Amino acid sequence: MKQFRFYSTVFLAVGFLLTLSTICRSADAPTAVEQRHVTQLAIGDPVVVQVLGQPDATTVYVGDDGTISVPLVGNVQVAGMSPTEAATQIEKSLRNGGYFVDPHVTIVTPPRSQVVTVLGEVRSSGRFAINPGATILDVLAQAGGLKETASNVGYVLRKDSSGNVSRYPVNLNGLIDTKDAPPAPTLLGADTLVVPPAEHVFITGEVTTPGKYYIEPGMTVMQAIVRAGGITARGSEHRIELRRLGKDGQYQVLHAKSGDPIQAEDVIRVKESIF
Repeated sequence: MKQFRFYSTVFLAVGFLLTLSTICRSADAPTAVEQRHVTQLAIGDPVVVQVLGQPDATTVYVGDDGTISVPLVGNVQVAGMSPTEAATQIEKSLRNGGYFVDPHVTIVTPPRSQVVTVLGEVRSSGRFAINPGATILDVLAQAGGLKETASNVGYVLRKDSSGNVSRYPVNLNGLIDTKDAPPAPTLLGADTLVVPPAEHVFITGEVTTPGKYYIEPGMTVMQAIVRAGGITARGSEHRIELRRLGKDGQYQVLHAKSGDPIQAEDVIRVKESIF
């Protein structure tokens, strides 16, 4: 009997030490949520809120104002917080509202939605699911490609954790001509890609092929004239007239030089040589 009690005491001691070791390791180790999500909660993030003692978990999304809607207490500001900080904030709201004496809240953040929105001059605009690391070319392919009326410059709209939107220009022409182009920029979940319509310039007078032509950023008067086949033998590069729409809605007539930059809706007229 004494031997049995001795072994029982040993087993209990060993079990206590193992339990204590587990508790110590758990206190030092990050939680599952912290391991998966090292960034702060941002607008558009899905959030699963579980209150201890309540049978159902609530899945909500961080709104544009940085809040989530929590039953009983309403909107709670969480954008910019870690999941642990957000849970503490909800516990405080539940306690201050008198709904719980000592609430315990757990927040789980599933993977952020990998969906982007494509708008503008594409074959099929809408929302598209993407894989991590997807490029703008990948997304344009899902949208059916660019229309003929698409501009060479697109814009990526991206929100930060505070809800501020940044706009990044993208040279779409350079993406398509991949011979010497750098790698296409990648997109993140919740990004919006906007492809505006191309801007035009009108070229008339002594050029080979008068008409309307697409313009590129930084294009000059002479580069636009080259698009129209160049100046004819009767024309003069020293007699170029530029009609430009002013802020008052009226056209201004300017004497243009070949190296002057052009703007959308400019009208270039190459006059006859006087010699």
